[in-house]
Amino acid sequence: MGLCKIRTALISVSDKSNLVSFSQGLMEFNIDVLSTGGTYRMLKEADVQIKEVSDHTGFPEMMDGRVKTLHPKIHGGLLGRRDNNGGGIDADVMNEHDITAIDLVVVNLYPFEKTIADKSCSFADAIENIDIGGPAMVRSAAKNFASVAVVVDTADYSIVLEEMRETEGCLSEETRFRLAVKAFEQIAAYDGAISNYLGTIDPLTNEQAQFPLTMTRQYSRKQLMRYGENPHQAAAFYVDKEYVERGSVEKDACTGTVSFADQSHGKALSYNNVADTDAALQCVAAFDSPACVIVKHANPCGVAVAKNLLSAYQLAFETDPTSAFGGIIAFNGFLEAELAINITDKQFVEVVIAPNISDEAKVVFSKKKNVRLLECGKLNDMKTGLLDYKKVIGGMLVQEADIELLVESDLKVVSKRAPNEEELRDLLFAWTVAKYVKSNAIVYAKNQRTIGVGAGQMSRVYSAKVAGIKAADESLMVSGSVMASDAFFPFRDGIDAAAEAGITAVIQPGGSMRDDEVIQAANEAGMAMMFTGMRHFRH
Repeated sequence: MGLCKIRTALISVSDKSNLVSFSQGLMEFNIDVLSTGGTYRMLKEADVQIKEVSDHTGFPEMMDGRVKTLHPKIHGGLLGRRDNNGGGIDADVMNEHDITAIDLVVVNLYPFEKTIADKSCSFADAIENIDIGGPAMVRSAAKNFASVAVVVDTADYSIVLEEMRETEGCLSEETRFRLAVKAFEQIAAYDGAISNYLGTIDPLTNEQAQFPLTMTRQYSRKQLMRYGENPHQAAAFYVDKEYVERGSVEKDACTGTVSFADQSHGKALSYNNVADTDAALQCVAAFDSPACVIVKHANPCGVAVAKNLLSAYQLAFETDPTSAFGGIIAFNGFLEAELAINITDKQFVEVVIAPNISDEAKVVFSKKKNVRLLECGKLNDMKTGLLDYKKVIGGMLVQEADIELLVESDLKVVSKRAPNEEELRDLLFAWTVAKYVKSNAIVYAKNQRTIGVGAGQMSRVYSAKVAGIKAADESLMVSGSVMASDAFFPFRDGIDAAAEAGITAVIQPGGSMRDDEVIQAANEAGMAMMFTGMRHFRH
């Protein structure tokens, strides 16, 4: 229908941010404005020419505001089909019942999610914050976008006013459609939040479960990708709207993630780039001291902690230069030019990500057109408080995110010999790395750097062999190193092989039926062994 003239607007909002200035902007076009409750009082005090909805419908608000806009004069005004000349399919009905067309609806909903996020929220409070009239108006207006514009996001106020000023009080069909899509997205998310919450409540005890009966989540498309894991697969990248919403109220809530990182250089991220960068960033965020993690195919192939990021990178690279080729590099600190020069001189890299990157370093990377350069902002643990999802055909697995590294009270020495101070430091480093290596995971480490990494083998013994082979290929000495295993050793053969390779200390969860045999093997070899009481499978 092209441009639609805005003659009558209805405003009823919970979030009143920038509302007065927006409403005053509408006054420029001599628009008749209807409103309800607190919105009406606020605009009236601001000298906005406004009419209360109850005066428009001839029917009062009632039931403590539960019933305000559920009236034919409201929904008929929104749903009536018309054309630019005021006629249309429903014109006769609207004239017969004195229904005025409403051309613009500005609505945002009761803050249900914010309400239930408050730990003191009662069940009754949650129920009262389920909006009825708001979603009904939004749906009516969005369905009739051919003639009606609906605004549910305060960020769109300025966009709407700007277009109206350019078109003498009209809005285009393109804008109305875009606003309608956003409206339905918001209603879907709102209803999903309600069903998720109510689905956790036991109606007999009123107790709240951890997982709802049904689960609804919403993601926004960030990027269409050239292809997925392989060139014959179409793919797209979506970001979790829960992060966006939390980020709007919590400082730095979206930082430290690849999903919200700023890309300053290089071509668009590929499907595999995103997955591998996420793996690298999760691992490097686990360290407080300057650290570098190099990832290839979702597994760390080199990790180091050192006095500075340059030293950490050099040590991580030396673990496995072959695998590092075309890898992903993540840092947990400020990336400067000297380090950038070292990286670009030493290897081909797909992605480099760090909390912050100097302008000089960006100039260095700009000379390498294929390097994707990302700044993720402050690393934080907010993301680990969310749930972890794994899609399977016909279903989805949901679990708590693997937040803990170990519980110190469960960490104990089970061998006759306790690890010395240097071994203990390396054991904890290796254990941290092992958490981010695909099972079965074996990590050899010495002096806060990886010596060899064995990932994803069907046998833990073969993971250890792989780690040893990688170390030998780079002339790194396994003898004198420590070993971490992400899960227990079912037999003593893994420890016997480690002892033969010169491993001096082992950290593992424990819990095998043959723990006694495994401990005996360590004692026979003079090795120190620690149990963590916690495993870290990563599938």
